[in-house]
Parts: sequence; structure tokens; C-alpha cells
Amino acid sequence: MTLPIELDDRFRSAAAAEGLLDVAYDVADSPIGPLLLAASERGVCRISFNPEPEAALEALARAHGVRVLRSPRPVDELRHQLDDYFEGRRRDFDVAVDTSVLPAFQQLVLEELARVPYGELATYGGLAARIGRPRAARAVGGALNRNPIPIVLPCHRVVGSTGSLVGYAGGLERKRALLELEGATV
Repeated sequence: MTLPIELDDRFRSAAAAEGLLDVAYDVADSPIGPLLLAASERGVCRISFNPEPEAALEALARAHGVRVLRSPRPVDELRHQLDDYFEGRRRDFDVAVDTSVLPAFQQLVLEELARVPYGELATYGGLAARIGRPRAARAVGGALNRNPIPIVLPCHRVVGSTGSLVGYAGGLERKRALLELEGATV
């Protein structure tokens, strides 16, 4: 049995509005390809460059709870801010992020990463030093490689010690495109 689209939309919106979801998600188009956008009650918890629903949904359910449903409304603000970013009208994001399920070290790295300004670059070693762990550049790289909220938490702004583009989970072409959008010189 197939539900009428209007009824399905009302169901999904009501489930989100009543707080019955652990995670709401939707897929958005972007200049760098489709993005899976997901939010918990605490904030944005996932932006994925590979929006294959099964793998992404399984990961969300394992991390946040099994009540995961495609419901566009809870991620509308993120979608609008990403549209503005890609169109050059936004440099900073004003959305809550939910990193509560991440290990403490990764949370620390992502908090510091969020301070890297639009259009500027940092290095893995520089971020390690900024969190008080100057010898932890590789660990910082590992934490950034598993960043669940790229673009908003701008791991694309982190480069190797020589300034080279290295290690981006979304692929180096996406990293280059995001840096070019921001006018960063690599």
C-alpha cells in the first residue's frame, strides 16, 4: 500500500514536531554533489558526501538511536545556509551541531577546527598545537577524517605541513572546490 504524498509529508512533519525522532534527515543537491543532511534534537549531526541511504542510516541509528526518518523540515535551516554558502552569500554557519556521540579528543579537535576562519588554511600540526597536543598531528588528521559534519565544521581548510591538499573524506576534488569557493590560496 502506498500513502498519498501529502499524508506521508504530514506524518513525517508531525513525527519531527512531536520529538518522536532520534534523527531527521534529507538529501540536498549541491554544486559538489548530493549531500545527506541529518539532525538530532541537539543539532546537525551528519553531512555526508555519500548519501547512500542504507549505510548512512545504519550509522545514524547506531550513533543516535533507531528512530531515523526522512523528514526535510528539521534540516531546512541547514539546507538554506548551505545554499547561501555555495552561492557566496554566507561565510559562517549559524546552526547548532551535535558532536555528543564522538570521543572527547575528536570533539576537542572539531571545536578548534570551527575557529579556522573562512578562506584561511590551517595545518594538522597547527591544530594539534592549538589544542595543546603539538605531537598529535596524525591523531588530529584521523579525527578530521572522521568529521561527521564537513563544510559546517570546515575540515577542508586543513592542509598538510607543506600546504599540500591531503586527506579529505569527500575527496580532494571536493576539497579543492570548497577552498576555491572560499578564495583560499593553496
